[in-house]
Amino acid sequence: MTEKNEKEMILPKAGIPGYIPKPKKNASDDVIGEYKRQVMKADKGLEGDKTGLSAKLTYLVALAWAFFQMSTASWLLLDSLYVKAFHLAFALALIYLNLPTLKSELKSRWDLRILLALKRVTIIDWMIGIVGVIAALYIVIDYAGISERPGQPIGRDLIFGVLLVVLMLEATRRVLGPALPVISGAFIAYVFLGPYLPDALAFKGATLSRFISQITMDTQGIYGVPLHVSATVVFLFVMFGTMLDRAGGGAFFTRLAISGLGQYRGGAAKAAVVSSALSGMVSGSSIANVVTTGTFTIPLMKRLGYPAKKAAAIEVASSVNGQLAPPVMGAAAFIIAEYVNVPYIEVAKAAAVPAFASYMGLLWITHIEACKLGLKGLPKAELPRFWIELRNGLHYLIPLAVLIWELVVEMHSAELSVFHAIIALMIIMVLQPVAIAKVHDADLWAAFKFGIKNTLDSMAAGANNMAGVALATASAGIIVGCVSLGLGQQITSFVEVLSMGNIFLMIFITACASLLLGMGLPTTANYIIMASLTAPVIVELAVGMHLHGQEIVIPLIAAHLFCLYFGILADDTPPVGLAAYAGAAIAKENPIAVGVQGFLYDIRTVIIPVFFLFNSDILLLGVDSWVEALFIFCMTSLGMIAFTSAIQGWVLDKCNIFERVLLLGTTVILMFPATITGFFLPYNQRYWGYLVGLALFGLVYLVQRYRYGNSWKEAPEAESQRLVLD
Repeated sequence: MTEKNEKEMILPKAGIPGYIPKPKKNASDDVIGEYKRQVMKADKGLEGDKTGLSAKLTYLVALAWAFFQMSTASWLLLDSLYVKAFHLAFALALIYLNLPTLKSELKSRWDLRILLALKRVTIIDWMIGIVGVIAALYIVIDYAGISERPGQPIGRDLIFGVLLVVLMLEATRRVLGPALPVISGAFIAYVFLGPYLPDALAFKGATLSRFISQITMDTQGIYGVPLHVSATVVFLFVMFGTMLDRAGGGAFFTRLAISGLGQYRGGAAKAAVVSSALSGMVSGSSIANVVTTGTFTIPLMKRLGYPAKKAAAIEVASSVNGQLAPPVMGAAAFIIAEYVNVPYIEVAKAAAVPAFASYMGLLWITHIEACKLGLKGLPKAELPRFWIELRNGLHYLIPLAVLIWELVVEMHSAELSVFHAIIALMIIMVLQPVAIAKVHDADLWAAFKFGIKNTLDSMAAGANNMAGVALATASAGIIVGCVSLGLGQQITSFVEVLSMGNIFLMIFITACASLLLGMGLPTTANYIIMASLTAPVIVELAVGMHLHGQEIVIPLIAAHLFCLYFGILADDTPPVGLAAYAGAAIAKENPIAVGVQGFLYDIRTVIIPVFFLFNSDILLLGVDSWVEALFIFCMTSLGMIAFTSAIQGWVLDKCNIFERVLLLGTTVILMFPATITGFFLPYNQRYWGYLVGLALFGLVYLVQRYRYGNSWKEAPEAESQRLVLD
């Protein structure tokens, strides 16, 4: 039996949970597919040789990395410094095995880069990679000696330290582009050139010995908190998301969303939002989310009448927000827990209301767009049946249930919780093809072997996806180390002067800087830089300030989430937003146009962090009642709906200027009820402000109902053009 026939027998195309028919291939599919692969690689993945020694070595290294991380989360007890060093060494090995020095297209076969063999991986890259691995493991190899001479590196320490910094930044450039190495290099230059700068920027500087000791031989630099989180938690969550998608979970979420929402007005877009939220909760990557769920949802939205630009923008906006949605969120959420020194579950709790309220706003946007375009839902006959889809894919929810149970009920650590979830998922991945083969009377042993191979392949794929994340956190650690050398106080003073001590100007500067940095940096690195430089300043500037007679207290976790939100938004901010490029590739649309439209949709996400800085109720800080939490979520969601209606200019129909102003006022009151009650009532009675917000929204609704009600009666055929809640 050939391998092809074996797979077809084991995994028949009809009736398989998560199976989505592939569209017919046309002439442009190869170009689009290659473009999507390049975008994915720019995000954090690797794409080396498909066959040969390089492919085999990559597979073995990635699989070894996966088993190593699984072991350290369960039975293998190692010093955390050892775990971080091996984590970085594995990432360096994978990058130098796969990525050449140059990736741009060559115009001529006589190009000097061909003669130097810079466009393909060679033995020279492997040799450089081996040196990089040794440099990363040097702190383990000479652990005893380094411990005996803290802060006093010898010549050998300096050589390996410099090699590690240089080769690590080069690997970062290969996998993530030049932005992060350039920024890290600027901080390094500041450390050494500080004494020679003008007085306003002058810094006492540091010697090479002190710099190397801090950055490569201590836990305040490369081997600091960001790499620690990457090595202990993030790796397992990224691998979990990759394995779940490879098992068919991503397709299951998409089909489930389509079956439940497809019949409603703009149902394809609503399904895209829900499926992207479900996938994004476990994938942690905006771009991976766009490519997996968008491949199905974007063509479906186009088929129903959404313009290509808006179809791609909806998918991009919903995928970007996936990093904000508990229980998994992105890599940065775990770093927040370390920096703020709270359990991860507290970070997830604080992020819950903002994330899901943001999705409510996006669902409302899709509804408005459908009404503007006069779209309807899919015919029920063309939809998958919800209960059948749920029954067929119910096993995909088991690993998620295990993860949530471990985190919330058992209160286990994040790494142990996801380890148990991965074990449950591995069992499912092995047994699923066996069960299918049993139903179809196929070869059970062949099905079992297929399940084992698919599980191992998905583990290796998860490790490959982690290489860029590991390098991003390690390179960001250089910046954190430079800040702790004394730059932090200098930069903090500079930022305070720039903001003139005004908290609102400081917030604006931080938001703009996060968006600018995010154009060239992955979310995690962007968050680490901005949180290290600005989060403490935001908290400090708020001390002593009063609003409506109440002292402003900005919690540290709110400042960190603020930096995270604006860092994530950079994924669809033109001209660089990679998520927008991925969506544009699928929709066959201009990526800049998709980025602009996606950013307009994501403006709703911009206002949430601004409000939760001053209204900690949105983060559920100090809120222990489920009833109160649900009430806050409803009011915040209604505030998001009011804001998106004001921006889109539509509630039941087109809004006039006066109605838009009322809606913006409703947004402010529902997001920060003390705006009203602070003038008339004590601060602890701020919840009465929600009544004012509800009254304003109700006024707009009744005015539009009165204005457009008669026209509906006179022209029933135009009702499809109106916004009627399904």
